[in-house]
Amino acid sequence: MNVRRLIPATALAGAVALGVVSLSACSGTSDAADKGSDGKLDVVASFYPMQYLAEQIGGGHVAVNTLTRPGVEPHDLELKPRQIGELGEADVVLYLKGIQPAVDDAIAQAGVKNTVDAAALTKLEAHGTEVGHDHGHGEADHEDHGSEAGSDPHVWLDPVKYAEVAKGVGGALEKADPANAADYRKNTDALVKKLGDLNTEFETGLKNTATKTFITTHSAFGYLAERYGLEQEGITGIDPESEPSPARVKELQDIAKRDKVSTVFFETLASDKTAKTLAGDTGLKTDVLDPLEGITDKSEGRDYIEVMRSNLAALKTALGAK
Repeated sequence: MNVRRLIPATALAGAVALGVVSLSACSGTSDAADKGSDGKLDVVASFYPMQYLAEQIGGGHVAVNTLTRPGVEPHDLELKPRQIGELGEADVVLYLKGIQPAVDDAIAQAGVKNTVDAAALTKLEAHGTEVGHDHGHGEADHEDHGSEAGSDPHVWLDPVKYAEVAKGVGGALEKADPANAADYRKNTDALVKKLGDLNTEFETGLKNTATKTFITTHSAFGYLAERYGLEQEGITGIDPESEPSPARVKELQDIAKRDKVSTVFFETLASDKTAKTLAGDTGLKTDVLDPLEGITDKSEGRDYIEVMRSNLAALKTALGAK
């Protein structure tokens, strides 16, 4: 029996109390996965949005481990050969193709049988790629790793699309562990309701605003912007550490003036240098808009729902919600 040494979900605030567990190999003769020695379904999640789904839907029937350490920018994740080998021992691997090339490659190398690609559980769109939004790997590499060429993988920032993904994950867990299918179905329904309520909060809160435009370092909010009738303007696309071109800075200054933008948003897992520089040059304020790629002690909330509500509050203030 191989001992799991991936980063446990307990390392993240608000996560379900799950220890490092032993994993048994996936069954090659049955759709239902073998369980670990503790009787739980061993689920490996690529990063926080996938981990949250596994925990909420799996409840006490699953032991969840995440590949991305708290505080690590998911796009920059590198996996050790040991971790790649251990992937094949999981009962279920839950990931989102196109967001972490290292994970996409590792899953292909490991030949994991029970994988769930969240990108295949909802329709991806191409917005959010206009400012070099290629995850820092160039156009050709992005096409290799994305479920669709040029598609935006940040579906979890739209509660409606995230609910669609949740339903697919629930179905996958039911198939992997039929004995507890009723509980997975119940938990999925509860999570979908919470996400529906969150969607209503966003619709109501952002219905009447003084402006519809927001500026952010990370062009991760295309789905959210489209859902609620907003306009996202990314400073440097996917890499918040890079410097925007002089032409882009001038363009953003013009946009801010034209659309009465008050705030430049940055995020918790990356430097705020670029956002603060632009804000200083344009006389704007700064605030956090969290792309929810990870939860740390700096996050404005303990879990997905709380951080999304913090994002809503920040947007309402910045956009002049009435």
